[in-house]
Amino acid sequence: METKKEGSLAGFIVPSIVGIFLFMIPVQYDGNWTVIVKIIADMISKSIGDFLPILCVAIVTISALLGIIFLRKPTFITSYPVVANTFSTTAIWVVIRVIGTIFIWLTYLGIDADENSSGLIHMITVSDAGGFVLHDLLSVLVIIFLLAGLLLPLLLDFGLLEFIGALLTQIMRPLFTIPGRAAVDCITSWIGDGTLGVMLTANQYEGGYYSKREAAIIATTFSAVSITFSIVVLAQVDLMEYFGLYYLLICAIGIACALILPRIPPLSRKKDEYLVEGKAMGESLPEGYTSSVQYGFALARQRVAEFRGLSQFLENGVKNAAGMWFGVLPVVMCIGTLALVLANNTSVFEILGTPFLPLLQFLDVPQAAEASKTMIVGFTDMFTPSIIAASSITSPMTKFIVAVISVTQLIYLSEVGGLILGSKIPVSLPELFVLFLERTIISLFIAAPAAHLIFQ
Repeated sequence: METKKEGSLAGFIVPSIVGIFLFMIPVQYDGNWTVIVKIIADMISKSIGDFLPILCVAIVTISALLGIIFLRKPTFITSYPVVANTFSTTAIWVVIRVIGTIFIWLTYLGIDADENSSGLIHMITVSDAGGFVLHDLLSVLVIIFLLAGLLLPLLLDFGLLEFIGALLTQIMRPLFTIPGRAAVDCITSWIGDGTLGVMLTANQYEGGYYSKREAAIIATTFSAVSITFSIVVLAQVDLMEYFGLYYLLICAIGIACALILPRIPPLSRKKDEYLVEGKAMGESLPEGYTSSVQYGFALARQRVAEFRGLSQFLENGVKNAAGMWFGVLPVVMCIGTLALVLANNTSVFEILGTPFLPLLQFLDVPQAAEASKTMIVGFTDMFTPSIIAASSITSPMTKFIVAVISVTQLIYLSEVGGLILGSKIPVSLPELFVLFLERTIISLFIAAPAAHLIFQ
């Protein structure tokens, strides 16, 4: 009987501890709780901040140009796996990349951005649409993507996910219908940043460790909003004294959504098909192992034995970073800008929020009409509902409910939703919207009664 080669225990423990320290351990820095990767990213951003917008312009432009070229599948691209994997896409995504390129150039050049201007181009380039996406979002994401992409192999390639998967599969599978290793995605998102969770999930899906169904569930249910963003949202409505109860409620709603959504459409209709066969972990304890811990250590050491050294680490890191730079940034620029243009210049989201009015009235939410206007706009950007609430709602209870809902809705197109659409995770735009609505309804049925208890 052939035995699998095992790597050293230190080869598993040391890189994994470094990865956990960088991505998953909360630290207080400059008065805020965050993670080391985010601190490093912020330091780099501050030191080269003026250079970041043009870097984003270059990335989005190159993505569109090489996407167009790749449609003809020239050998000078297809013969290089990393390049082919980064720029291979379909015609519709090439169109999105091209639109993103047009938007980013209009915004960067400041065409028609003067506050006295009007018209479609002005709607795109102003500071609360294209300007926000380029300067406040992409200029932050570009450094996070680079650092996270280069350092994610510490979490991925040295057995940590195999070890966690062996320990938690018996819990995660019956409760949430997903592998135990998904717990790492969740912790990374909640403590660090939702974008890191999506990156991790996309990487695992493309490597064959998650099926289509599992990747869709994890990306839309476990790539949660970070503690840092939650603090910013609650501060926006001036209710920071309720943060403890606020975050406990967010966690409770997150668990409820994770229990319900995988069991109803559209997630329940996804198939357990893999991009790469034979990589997924088994669900039961094999013969010869007396505990999940023993089995987890064995799997981790096998993964270490497969590691090819520094060249593989750098190759995987560059592939991760390039995929996020050239695949996701153009999507965020295109879809995020379009969503904010609609939110800022039309009554689309106000009209779409009208069906929530009877539900809000049924739940006895004060200022239900004003609150209904915030329900759908969160699909564009997580901060917009709290901004609207701060300016138009006077009831602390309603502000609190809006702040909770805007975080638990999770799937906003300016970041997490755009990242999912830009990745290979099999979730379409209509499916994202349905999931957004489902999360909103579940959240309301929990948040409103809880708010009544808190503010009675």
